[in-house]
Parts: sequence; C-alpha cells; structure tokens
Amino acid sequence: MSSPFLVIDTIVKKYNDSCALDGVSLTINKGEVFALLGVNGAGKTTLSSIIATQHPATSGDILFHGVSIYKDLRRYRMALGFCPQQSNLDPYLTVKQNLVFAGRFYAMSSEDSGKRADELLALYDLERYKNYKIDELSGGTRQRVLIARALMHSPELVILDEPTVGLDPDIRRHLWDHIAALRDSGVTVILTTHYLDEAEVLADRICLLREGKVQLVRSVKELKNDHDQDSLETIFIRLSRQEKEKELHAAAR
Repeated sequence: MSSPFLVIDTIVKKYNDSCALDGVSLTINKGEVFALLGVNGAGKTTLSSIIATQHPATSGDILFHGVSIYKDLRRYRMALGFCPQQSNLDPYLTVKQNLVFAGRFYAMSSEDSGKRADELLALYDLERYKNYKIDELSGGTRQRVLIARALMHSPELVILDEPTVGLDPDIRRHLWDHIAALRDSGVTVILTTHYLDEAEVLADRICLLREGKVQLVRSVKELKNDHDQDSLETIFIRLSRQEKEKELHAAAR
C-alpha cells in the first residue's frame, strides 16, 4: 500500500506567548485541490508558509511520500511550487526573464528553462507580455505570472496563498479555470482563501481552521449533505455561530 501524498503531523507554531497553530494534523491526497479556510488570524497562511518551508514549525512534522521533509529539504523543495500572497517577482526583469530565472534556480538548463517559459507563457496567455517589466502589468496578469513561475520546474505540489485576493470577479474566474486545470493534470494544489465561493467551486476537500486548530475537514458535498444546505457561505455562518455559542456557554460556567 502506497504512503499518503502529504501528511501534516501535529504541527505547532508559537510566536513568543501566542500560539498560531496548535497541533494541526491533516492528510492531503495526490491530485486534489485542498482548501484552507478561516477568518484572518485563523492560521491558514502560517500553515501554508510552513508547508512551503518558508518558516519552521515549533514542533511536529510533515511527511512527503511517507518521509519527513526535514530529512531532505532539497528533494521536497524540488517537488514544490509556491505562489505567495504578495508578489515577489523581480521588477528589474521582464516576465520571461523572471520565469527563466526561476527555472535556472531549480537547476534547469538555460535551454530547458527557455522552452518551459515559452510553454507557460502560451498556457497562461502571457506571450504578449513576455518583454514587459513587472510594474507594467495589471494585478491579474501579475498573478498569472506568479502561478506560471511556481510551475517552471513541473512540481508535484503547488501552494497558492490567496491567489485571487483583490482581483476583479471576471479575472478571478479566469484564474479558477487555470487552478482547475492544474488539478486535472494531476498536480496537488493547496489553496488558502477567504472566498467561500472560490472554495466551493474549486476544492475537492476543505479544512476549516479556527484559532490555530482544525475545526473540520470535509468535502463540499459532504458539508452540504450534513447541513442540508446548498450554500457553503450559509454553512460557515452557521458553524461560526455554533462556535460562538459554545464559547459563551463555556465563559458562563
């Protein structure tokens, strides 16, 4: 029997006296879109940054194909693509140069980097912008470049941290098509978002984080069946009210 694709094992992250993540455990399957949901401060960006190896966990482990990522970070990072919430593209390079540089960073040859960049420019409808500097791009175009850059080395796992925040609705929906296509091609996607409609359309399963803890992990279909509702937004409002009621009852004791 094969090992699970990615296992988050009792991850804790503390900052001085505050606990951003409190024993988070999850299993993420190969070829799914797994959405991390929660209000601001719930821990979703902290968790995604730990999975992306940007920040160390205080304790706990992450297993990739059954092996701790900390035993061979280079191997794991070669299989990982990361699209951050804030653009960190090089403003002094053109769109294509940003992509080629990313390929070279992952030890691709100059020729292979150029070919892969051209493939992604075509795939993400960026060919007309290939010689543009980053500051000349709109927000939606810049976001497509970020996703393309994350895919330069053909990773197995891609982390998208709030990839459509602040974008116009039509641009958001265009990016949804690209994210769905990633999943259809066999890439595993971890999506952090506070847009419930985005999770409802894209996610195979969702994880709701609340105050650094896992509140639930379910498919959208299961949630709708469990709560006899058609809207994910309605379900989450109900869950939020239930949690607040529990807190009030606990405080009154």
